[in-house]
Amino acid sequence: MNNVKSLNKWANAHTYLPVDLLRMALGIFLFWKGVTFITNIQYLVDLLSPIDKLDDGMSGMLIVHYVASAHFLRGILIFFGLLTRWALIVQLPILIGAVVINFMGEMHSQNLFLSLITLVICVAFIIYGSGKHSADYYFKMQE
Repeated sequence: MNNVKSLNKWANAHTYLPVDLLRMALGIFLFWKGVTFITNIQYLVDLLSPIDKLDDGMSGMLIVHYVASAHFLRGILIFFGLLTRWALIVQLPILIGAVVINFMGEMHSQNLFLSLITLVICVAFIIYGSGKHSADYYFKMQE
């Protein structure tokens, strides 16, 4: 817990508006991907097709709906800076899976590039935190 507090103090002392705008852009991107996946489930099923488990029906649809709703809801949390670290930590398995899927099936260089960039930015914000222009900071100052 002390490590998180020291990281928060460092991040709040060295926060800049462009970093917070990058966090907000990440939230918008994840929200947009969630909306894309929800409105076009077949696109997500095709992306996840290298995984053999999608053939048995129930578990495949569970994965598809989990990924779509996770991007949608966590994108909103990350945009507002609410529970940012927790949202990103839970988002990591999905992003790691997105990178791995590109190596299991047909290589889509654009999807691989977007997945890697998103993964790197997520890891950076797990370390950095949500910054001063966030709901986390606002609620912390209200205590």
